[in-house]
Amino acid sequence: MSDQERYGVAIIGLGTIGRRYIEVFNNHDGFELVGGFDVGEQARTAAAADFGMRVTASAEELITDPNVHVVYIATPPLYHEVYVDQVQAAGKAIFCEKPLGVDNGDTQAMVERVESAGAPAAVNFVFGAAPSAVEMIKQVKSGACGTVLGADLRVHFCRWPRDWQAGAGWLRDRDQGGWVREVVSHYVFLIHRLFGQATIEQVHVGFPDDGTSEQSLMAVLTANGVTVRLVGTSDAAGADEVQFTVRGSERSFRLTNWYQLTGATSDGPWEPLLSDEAVAPPAAYAAQLGQVAALADDNPNSLATFAEAYAVQELVESLLEQGAH
Repeated sequence: MSDQERYGVAIIGLGTIGRRYIEVFNNHDGFELVGGFDVGEQARTAAAADFGMRVTASAEELITDPNVHVVYIATPPLYHEVYVDQVQAAGKAIFCEKPLGVDNGDTQAMVERVESAGAPAAVNFVFGAAPSAVEMIKQVKSGACGTVLGADLRVHFCRWPRDWQAGAGWLRDRDQGGWVREVVSHYVFLIHRLFGQATIEQVHVGFPDDGTSEQSLMAVLTANGVTVRLVGTSDAAGADEVQFTVRGSERSFRLTNWYQLTGATSDGPWEPLLSDEAVAPPAAYAAQLGQVAALADDNPNSLATFAEAYAVQELVESLLEQGAH
């Protein structure tokens, strides 16, 4: 496909995240939104009314449309596998939400099918292309930290799901939801990109008595000799917080609220490292979709591979399983 043409995209799953990406794709010059599908009639009707978009009566109708080049799968995790298989069979590029699934055996088999078929496929971890994460990785790998002394992640959510996710009730389900899968997984992916595969040294996860998703996490990981500490809480007073820090002997780097990248030396202040434009969410979305365009053309890209996403899933599911005991 030439640089002047646009890639046709279909969205499967028109809930909270699918609706967000309707706007993201519509705002990118490289894509044309062909249509969307959701198993819920109400979601289909709302998307058609709110965005003036085409919705189809079946996923197959949309996936096999010759105008579709890439399919974004934005359903809850339990349904990713069935749509990944359909998109692969249709020969279209796969851009799937994370996690790929929640059953490691099923997910591993799916990853093997995708890899064996040579299908262009990637997973939507934001740090695959976000300028702030790309710059952090560049700085750390260049030796700017001096000796890397460790890393730490701190997350807090006053309410879970967050207010903008209130329509996605499954995010509160213990079997496929929770902020460890939804948020901490992004940082596990980043940790793997920074330091290599992590392993669990210690973990405790606190679950409420009502059977819903986790409310606290304390864990220690190691990745090629680097110690990483994870602390998370939810459903308690206090502003939402997401902060990831890599600490070095010469310089430390910090991501705050996903995209705000700062650095500090000695006991000096944390100073911004990128322009305001580069750390704004639209810059991250634009960079991500630029890589999706490369995926659709079967070109090299920086998006999370299915193998990388499966490695994240394995660790996340182990955190939840081991931490509950």
